[in-house]
Amino acid sequence: MKLIHVCFKCKTEWEAEGVPTDKDLCPTCSPEFKEFKKIPRLSRDIIITEKIDGSNGLIYIDENNNVFAGSRNRWLNDHSDNFGFWHWVMDNKEELLKLGPGYHYGEWWGKGIQRGYNLQEKRFSLFNTGKWVDRRLMPDLKETDKREPCPMCCYVVPILYEGMFSEEMIGNTLMTLKEYGSKASLYFTKPEGIVIYHKAGNLYFKKTIENDEKGKDA
Repeated sequence: MKLIHVCFKCKTEWEAEGVPTDKDLCPTCSPEFKEFKKIPRLSRDIIITEKIDGSNGLIYIDENNNVFAGSRNRWLNDHSDNFGFWHWVMDNKEELLKLGPGYHYGEWWGKGIQRGYNLQEKRFSLFNTGKWVDRRLMPDLKETDKREPCPMCCYVVPILYEGMFSEEMIGNTLMTLKEYGSKASLYFTKPEGIVIYHKAGNLYFKKTIENDEKGKDA
């Protein structure tokens, strides 16, 4: 049964369940309550992908099919671009609409950006490996696979491992990448590292082949 509570401090009245006491805090006097989030178990599935050394890219599509391009911390335009990403998005707008409404994050990389990867062009690789798949890398995709083929103008970051969390597997995956080279750009022998996505925690972590212990935290 709902009863009228009266704040013992400011005398504000409000309706709530239970018998009012002088310990009840009213909405006016009480600070915002922030619940401590549940802690996910570490021993859950992870996805390890190749970390591509390029520039962060964002494509946003609204409900009216308006397309916007962004970098890590700003929107781009004709006069404030990022290695030509805005122009590429505008040139491929019709194909990119297949991504659907929402925010689509990825890496803009290739010729003239960071490591270059021995490419003669720039590429955009989507991060969301749970939704998108690159038919060029997986032409024999099973019908039961729920992922969608990415737009032909896009790529998807390569999955190097998917399964239960394992420090040993993380280390082995990193060493394999170092020994055999990039999966995003074949025959490129200086890949940067890996990204580990923890599904239960919805968190990303990264490890680099060189200077991992000295690198920045973001």
